Amino acid sequence: MMKKTLGIGMVGARYGARMHLANYRNLPPGLVEVRGVCSLTEESASAFARDAGISFSTTDLNRLLAREDIDIIDICTPPASHHEIAIKAAEAGKHLIMEKPLTGYFGEPGDPEPIGLRVPRAKMRAGARRNAEAVRDAVRANKVIFCYAENWVYAPPIVKMRRLIAASSGSILELRAEENHSGSNSVFSKEWKYMGGGALLRMGAHAVGACLYLKQWEGEQRRGKRILPVSVMADTADLIHTEASDRARKAQAHQWISSDPTDVENWANVVIRFDDGSRATVLVSDVGLGGLNTRVTAYMTDGLIKANMTANDVIETYAVDPATFASENFTEKLETKAGWNRPSCDEDWFRGFSTEIADFIQAIGERREPLAGIDLAVDCVNVIYAAYQSAEEGRTIQL
Repeated sequence: MMKKTLGIGMVGARYGARMHLANYRNLPPGLVEVRGVCSLTEESASAFARDAGISFSTTDLNRLLAREDIDIIDICTPPASHHEIAIKAAEAGKHLIMEKPLTGYFGEPGDPEPIGLRVPRAKMRAGARRNAEAVRDAVRANKVIFCYAENWVYAPPIVKMRRLIAASSGSILELRAEENHSGSNSVFSKEWKYMGGGALLRMGAHAVGACLYLKQWEGEQRRGKRILPVSVMADTADLIHTEASDRARKAQAHQWISSDPTDVENWANVVIRFDDGSRATVLVSDVGLGGLNTRVTAYMTDGLIKANMTANDVIETYAVDPATFASENFTEKLETKAGWNRPSCDEDWFRGFSTEIADFIQAIGERREPLAGIDLAVDCVNVIYAAYQSAEEGRTIQL
């Protein structure tokens, strides 16, 4: 008996939505069909619909949710709208795919502007937790599947790392996770009220998510229950607006870094303590040149495993003229194609995007939890906002 083709409604029509669309198209025929798109403006919705070859576009979310031929809502909007869209979609009985992060704190009536410089992080943490729990409650109450688009969980290097951990008899003593590049492409990334934070939330969600996932998985394998985070200590900064950066600006030696935040951080360092005594160290930066750099290292009692999701040397190039390979993609955020470079041979696969989409569709079809689901999404918000409070108050925050 042939399974039903799952209908997808996209919410958002820019970079994330187009990336998801490309990976839906890589699935076997007949599994899914993108049947509609909703965006803030008719222009962006129509452009996405035209490029995707779909007939329905709208600026009204309720019209998309009312369509009976749409089974899944894929949320690729800025984080400030995530939780409200997710709750409405769950209440409409739609399964959910959501780009990270799940949610955050985006301000309340009476908050002084800019909120990232003037609202206490303890208040933000409480608000972010309320938003996250409201989504989880809606997902469970309406019995829909929530798929959290944390691609690091699905990246082949992390999958292999998990298998290597399983093959050993040892334990993870420390995880070190890192992501660096020279600044976000998003116009929303500069302001807390749109993003819910800076590099720590936007990029650190990957690194924190991978560390939480690996420790939870290790606990289930080793002791039959998850290993959970119990405290967080952190430091954050806006390194582009410092005396060091001012000197570089005067010397015209800063133009390659696009990061220019209004009230968010572009650098963060976080230490997570787990209930088995182990640690995870997360370092993220929006001021790192050299293209996207992502990696996780597992320091174990009987071995060491390094997982590099970018900067691999499977292919190496050299060019004097940066235009030599201009028409071919190398890797995200790379400033120049001159000199020596290491282009990714299949970035969507190697970084886990294609695998996560395949698992999400299979999970929804089978009515099971995906590898990355609602609990991981909520845990990431809780840890990251505890880190924000730690950085502001200069102390360890208990979870």
